[in-house]
Amino acid sequence: MNLGFLWYHRPGLRTAGDLAAHGGSRHDRHPHESFPRDAGGAHRLAGHDPRRPHPAGGHRQLLIDLQGPELRIGTLAEPVALVEGSSVRLGADGVPCPAALIQAAAPGQQLLLDDGKLLVQVTQALPEALVCTVVRGGTLQSRKSIAAPGLAVPSPTLTEEDLQNLKIAKQCGVTGVMLPFVRGKADILALRHALEEAGAADIRIFAKIENMTGVRALPEFIHLVDEVVIARGDLGNAMPLWELPRCQKQLSAACRAAGVPFMVVTQMLDSMCTRAVPTRAEVSDIYNAVLDGAASVMLTGETAAGQYPMQAMEYLVRTAQTALA
Repeated sequence: MNLGFLWYHRPGLRTAGDLAAHGGSRHDRHPHESFPRDAGGAHRLAGHDPRRPHPAGGHRQLLIDLQGPELRIGTLAEPVALVEGSSVRLGADGVPCPAALIQAAAPGQQLLLDDGKLLVQVTQALPEALVCTVVRGGTLQSRKSIAAPGLAVPSPTLTEEDLQNLKIAKQCGVTGVMLPFVRGKADILALRHALEEAGAADIRIFAKIENMTGVRALPEFIHLVDEVVIARGDLGNAMPLWELPRCQKQLSAACRAAGVPFMVVTQMLDSMCTRAVPTRAEVSDIYNAVLDGAASVMLTGETAAGQYPMQAMEYLVRTAQTALA
């Protein structure tokens, strides 16, 4: 690991999870698979140069997750315990959060934190803060996601920090960038232009589908990206959870039909943040995602903050390889 790689772990240019297992493929992998084949009939991932070692064979790829239009809690001095029924202040003199959210939210607005694990409701909207009541409590940590169902929060495609990071991404060995909360074709074109301006036009674009706007707009930009990311954390906040599996299947089918690789992420092995062995449901989830044609599956909190990162990665890789066997 060189110094350049260590640099990518700094706040503002974080790795998209810590590790991603990129599945290979075989010609009879899935009856509906439409990934391109090489001259010998074997499948290959779009964007992968067959002259170079395949990622599953040891070639390293470095993905970074941009801030983009994503809403997140700021940095906390220490984790904050949110107790059901208590009051919490978001913004000035409280839990740091984006100013755009403070300006857009009104009393009655529900806010989902940390992929929906925590739920608060705005009771008072002040010029510099939101006073909220905790509906579903738990421990809130730094940089966790915020979702505001039904609320349009004005956000730029790329922040100033994103633009600065893109300027040095190539020299640091970045091979792909993930754009959160893609809303349509314009977001992808803006990122492509920024990469070209930074002299990094060969860096691959991963479009994260995290709300219904992205789901509906997928047909207009699917052929402009190198890979689609089915990001189930925030996507699960945009609909009743029991509808999420159907949405994942529909997105997977759309990517297969278009011949565009896709990645499945979020809580693949969530129990392994605190347990050395995953649940049967988790390994089945990974297996089925790969069987559905996923080109990549990814760990996030399991490797970034979990207690068993190596074991989690082994289960991810072995399960994916079994699905491909």
